[in-house]
Amino acid sequence: MCEFKVFLDDEKVMEDVIYAKAGEQADRSVTLRDVLGETKRCEDTRIQEVDVQEQILKIKKCSPSPGRPHVF
Repeated sequence: MCEFKVFLDDEKVMEDVIYAKAGEQADRSVTLRDVLGETKRCEDTRIQEVDVQEQILKIKKCSPSPGRPHVF
């Protein structure tokens, strides 16, 4: 099974990730889930790169949605 290390702007935020879902355009979030079922939602982010060979998923901060403060 392919398990990813997830980096947010070059900082590791999660390991053993087997599921990632980008939110809708207005949502601007990425939801991650690891092999144990732990879930983390990264607000104001987008998926930047997926490297299956290296098992790395990179996400990047983006501008907060209008009317919403920046939260991670």
